[in-house]
Amino acid sequence: QVQLVESGGGLVQPGGSLRLSCAASGFTFSSYVMMWYRQTPGKERELVATISPAGGSTNYAGSVKGRFTISRDNAKNTVYLQMNNLKPEDTAVYYCKAVQINNYWGQGTQVTVSS
Repeated sequence: QVQLVESGGGLVQPGGSLRLSCAASGFTFSSYVMMWYRQTPGKERELVATISPAGGSTNYAGSVKGRFTISRDNAKNTVYLQMNNLKPEDTAVYYCKAVQINNYWGQGTQVTVSS
């Protein structure tokens, strides 16, 4: 069955870095646009970053541009989100999403930025 499993979240101090991973299975990963979203309590899920199926095109929300980098390894069926210079406002649950004719979501991983 289809699975998207995020990992790499945790507690980090402001200015620190984390790398999130999302391991996919059960579908043709290399054919899907992959996205990272984040959500805080009481707010709508926010699109953070997008990467094309082959990885040649990426897009970022203005709030993370220059600090976050999305990448993918189609041989490993995994998409990554490298997050640098983290700020308290980056605290959220981070989700990966696979987009094509069908859309799939992971279960999320918590990122907390606090001193």
